[in-house]
Order: sequence, then structure tokens, then C-alpha cells
Amino acid sequence: MPLSNNVIGCINFISVLLSVPVIGAGIWLATGEVNSCVKLLQWPVIILGILILLVGLAGFIGGFWRITWLLIVYLIAMLVLIALLGILVGFIYMVTIKGSGHPEPSRAYLEYSLQDFSGYLRRRVQRSYKWDRIRTCLSTTSVCPQLNQTYTSALDFFNAHLSPIQSGCCKPPTKCGFTYVNPTYWISPIDMNADMDCLQWSNDQNALCYACDSCKAGLLQNLKVDWLKADIFLLLALIGLIIVYIIGCCAFRNAKTEDLFRKYRQGYT
Repeated sequence: MPLSNNVIGCINFISVLLSVPVIGAGIWLATGEVNSCVKLLQWPVIILGILILLVGLAGFIGGFWRITWLLIVYLIAMLVLIALLGILVGFIYMVTIKGSGHPEPSRAYLEYSLQDFSGYLRRRVQRSYKWDRIRTCLSTTSVCPQLNQTYTSALDFFNAHLSPIQSGCCKPPTKCGFTYVNPTYWISPIDMNADMDCLQWSNDQNALCYACDSCKAGLLQNLKVDWLKADIFLLLALIGLIIVYIIGCCAFRNAKTEDLFRKYRQGYT
């Protein structure tokens, strides 16, 4: 059975390689300037990727060194991990499918409404004790300050394609009717709109619109875009793991069959 064991070992090593995009997706989501302010599913993704790596190594060792019980553990554990990864891929897609930007007259950038997003994502930012931490983190980033260095005139700013987080957190909503001075400094109208986001705006560079619902919506849109990108890599890894698992099961079964025939021939002889 040496040849079959080597095949099983090589197949299982592919599982090790397929853990890399899973771990990489989690690290990428955890280290982004904006995403690092929100602790959602980054660590579960990283931990799942590490478990796939360890189980794949167990299968690789079991295949090359003919450790049958280790191969059985690999097959059972990998099946569980594939199921968990499939659930995670589906969950990410379901909670990020909702939400999109809304155009405003004479503006190139989009604006976002918190109510457009899934209930799961809204709950992550609506609780005050969670948002206070996120808001403090966002205020320390360069997301808003860099706008003042990039856009010097109102026309340039209104024609800019701002990121969702910049559109929601760094300026007042367009519906408030504020007068532009610079990207993060605006003059409020005499008759203030009763909308809470309009009242929340502050020219204090550490406050801006970080307390606004539009900022929460912009953050969720930013998360949605990045999570959908990560979900594509997770889906590709899932498909690869399923294919490798099926091939590995077939190779393991064939190896066991060859072993039975070999023992039968030896006994018959």
C-alpha cells in the first residue's frame, strides 16, 4: 500500500495549502485600518483556517507514515471543518447581501442608510457601548484627515468618489443642507433639519459625524464590501477542500481495498 499512502499524503498536503487563503482572509480583515476597529468574524475565520492547517498536516502525516487511525481522525475532523466553513461562507453572504448606497443630486459619492442593512450588522453598531469603542477607534485613523489634503475646492469634493466610511463619517449628510468650507468643516443652516444626524454633526475634528447613523451605515457598507471579497476566497477554499476530501476518501478506500486483497492473497498462498 505504499503508493496509495503516498497519494493520500500528497492529497492531504493540498488541504494544508488550502488553509492559507482562509487564514489570509482573516488576517486581511483584522488588519485593515477600518476593519480593525470592528471585531466581528475575523478571529473565527483565522481559527478555522488554523484548524484546517493542523488537520491537513495530520492527514499528511497519517498518509505517508501509514497511520490508519490518524487518517480516520483526519477524515472525520475535515468533514466537520468543511461543514463549518460552508456555514460561515453562507452566513457571511446572507448578512452582507443587503445594503447599498443612494445617490444625491450634484454629488458623485453615495450616501448610506442604516436601515438598509441586515439586522445582524445593525446590532453590531447600534448598541452604545459597542459603538463608543468603534467611534473612538475611527477617530484615530487617517480616513477623514486625508480628505483635507486631497480636496481643496467644493467642486472637487462634490465630484469625488468617496469611500463609504468617508461619506458617512467625515461630512454631514447632504440632506442637512450644510455649506461647504472644507471636507471636514461645514457651516450649518439657520433652520436646522430635525434629522438627528444633522444635529449630531460637529466641526470638532475628533467628533465630526462619528456619532451619526450615516457613519454607522458607512462603516457597515465598508465591512460589506470587504467581507464579500473575503467570502469569495473562502468559497474557493471550500470548493477546493470538498474536491480534495472526496479524492482523499476514494484514495483511502482504494488503499484499504488493496490492503485486504494483499492479505487475502498472502493467506491464500
